[in-house]
Amino acid sequence: MKIYTKTGDHGETGLFGGGRVSKDNLRIEAYGTIDELNSVLGVTINDLKDKGVISLIEKIQRELFVAGSDLAAPRDKENARFQIPRVEREFSQELERQIDFYTDQLEELKNFILPGGTRSAAQLHHARTVCRRAERLAVALNKTVEIGENIIVYLNRLSDLLFVLARYENKVAGVPDVIWKNE
Repeated sequence: MKIYTKTGDHGETGLFGGGRVSKDNLRIEAYGTIDELNSVLGVTINDLKDKGVISLIEKIQRELFVAGSDLAAPRDKENARFQIPRVEREFSQELERQIDFYTDQLEELKNFILPGGTRSAAQLHHARTVCRRAERLAVALNKTVEIGENIIVYLNRLSDLLFVLARYENKVAGVPDVIWKNE
């Protein structure tokens, strides 16, 4: 099977269910940014040392595929007959458990911190910012079309977890967080 179809050569792409939209459509921007986040996590995983964090990031990558398919498949009658993977409430609940678990292992945060420290922490901060952009795009998309009620919550919790994991990576490496100073 060829990887190219030539169906997007005029700036349009197909949605699940058969509709076509411009490649700069907000829906495409939203799930494209989730794809970008998944790629950033794929790079990040190569520098992670903690096997528990690696396993967690791999699980998140699989969930991001679900989030992408959820956004790519409009919630209309055309798609109602298909079993489309959707972001479930439990995804966010599990992220909350992970946030609590890793936060309990960190010192209380008393200052703003800059993205940095170890390479893996900096990459997790980068992933966090891409996640926040995906969240903003999902919020904007939700103003124009119906999207899954769990997607925005999931992205919000995920960005929080990525922040905590960046701090955890620094702690495990014995590298302090970079404290922001207004000088």
